[in-house]
Amino acid sequence: MGLLLVNLLLAFVWVALSGSATVHNLLFGFLLSLLVVGVLREQVGGVTYLTRARRLFSLLGLFLWELMKSAFRVTALVLSPRLAIRPGILAYRLTVTRDFEIALLANLITLTPGTLSVDVSDDRKTLYIHALDCSDPDATRREIAEGFERKIRETFA
Repeated sequence: MGLLLVNLLLAFVWVALSGSATVHNLLFGFLLSLLVVGVLREQVGGVTYLTRARRLFSLLGLFLWELMKSAFRVTALVLSPRLAIRPGILAYRLTVTRDFEIALLANLITLTPGTLSVDVSDDRKTLYIHALDCSDPDATRREIAEGFERKIRETFA
């Protein structure tokens, strides 16, 4: 998060130095400072700023894809002549450990149609999820583990 603030600060410095406070100039300053911060971060070592940004956009893309898929699934369930749903609550064992990651996972699940994060256990190792169609809870668990949770671990590692 600190590098994002440095990136924004450099973008505003660019706007001040260039003397043009337009949206286009601010965007250009942001992209220019993104390049500068990315190059400097690579010199220090570790996960680069650009790599983290790419992973964050990958997580956003996955969320939008899952949002679209689940919206179509829920629409098909609701519009089918016979409402063949098996709602239920399933326990999901978490591999993410930080509160921020758990909260992000729970919110991504809740924002996806057909699922709702209900509770987190006191030891922060289990997330309880209500699913509109809980006919195959293992498939739902696998989908979450290989999708959202894996991307969250990659993004914030």
